[in-house]
Amino acid sequence: MTTGPKTPWHLWVVGVLGIAWNAFGCWDYTMTELKGEEHLRAFGMTDPQITYFNAMPAWVTAVWAIGVWGGLLGCILLLVRRKWAVPVFGASLAAYVMSLVYTYLLSDGGSVMPEGTWIMQVVILAGCVFFLWYAWTMGKRGVLR
Repeated sequence: MTTGPKTPWHLWVVGVLGIAWNAFGCWDYTMTELKGEEHLRAFGMTDPQITYFNAMPAWVTAVWAIGVWGGLLGCILLLVRRKWAVPVFGASLAAYVMSLVYTYLLSDGGSVMPEGTWIMQVVILAGCVFFLWYAWTMGKRGVLR
């Protein structure tokens, strides 16, 4: 029975760090859904920011869920060396881009959020792109089955 190439050490580093990174997003999503305004205030959100957040359409909340839970699932699939990690990371990235489109093009989210929020948005986008690229690369090298 052939199992393919040996799992490189960096896959474990990327997968475990990715789980930690994406678990925060999943926790934030879950706490926002369960505790709502209380959770948002704990993060220092102002009344206008909370009003904006509460007014988001259901499809944006669904996109957020797909983004964060997709990122976590992608990391799990990466650690168990499954090719499904690639399309799952792709869906997570697409969901994140859709949330950015809503925030900055379809609503006034950019004007409501604190100055400098764009920096974190760029970091998250870079993370999404990195995870997709990494899974795709591992798939091409035969590490993922």
